[in-house]
Amino acid sequence: MTTLTSQPLKGLLDRLFDEADAATSPAVAQLPASERERLLHSKTEYLQLYGLLKDLWLPVSRETGNLLYMLACASRARRIVEFGTSFGISTLFLAAALRDNGGGELITSEFEPAKVARAGQNLTAAGLEDLVEIRQGDALTTFTDLPDAIDLVLLDGAKPIYLDVFKLIEPRLRPGALIIADDADSCPEYLDYIRSAPGTYLSTPFAQDIEVTMRLA
Repeated sequence: MTTLTSQPLKGLLDRLFDEADAATSPAVAQLPASERERLLHSKTEYLQLYGLLKDLWLPVSRETGNLLYMLACASRARRIVEFGTSFGISTLFLAAALRDNGGGELITSEFEPAKVARAGQNLTAAGLEDLVEIRQGDALTTFTDLPDAIDLVLLDGAKPIYLDVFKLIEPRLRPGALIIADDADSCPEYLDYIRSAPGTYLSTPFAQDIEVTMRLA
């Protein structure tokens, strides 16, 4: 049995996915579609948008969570950085991999205080809180001090700033590090950057909305 497939995490994830499916946001429902689309692509108003989204979980799918766990375990990751904690579902998958790899450190960032609190509670319920540091605030400021030799990165926060966040992490990546970008098509400049450096990165789309990249050098 693995941490992911045993209790308490297995049952906790089942409950959290159900809760995420049932979540609603009157603020988002009242937002005109044109305004929502504009905010989704804004590099200056993403904090406003994600403030409106504070009641929504915005989780990775269970399949993506399983992929994260498998990639982290297969690469024997010990240092992981995650952009976009939300309520911590993806964080739980990654932390489970660290536990099964023998330990390590996961640094994640979330600027919505209520989500930070709930993610911390979920990690405690899973018995994984000792592996995770949640940094509250904008990742453009919370990720200015990161450890060296990062093994794996998950980009799953505000899409317009994927490239800006990645450039903070990039100097710390070890050769062979993996970068998983969820909903990567929503940030064309990130994809252009990562795909235009064939000597530095090997990158490929996975499923319909995930880009998986390996640092070559």
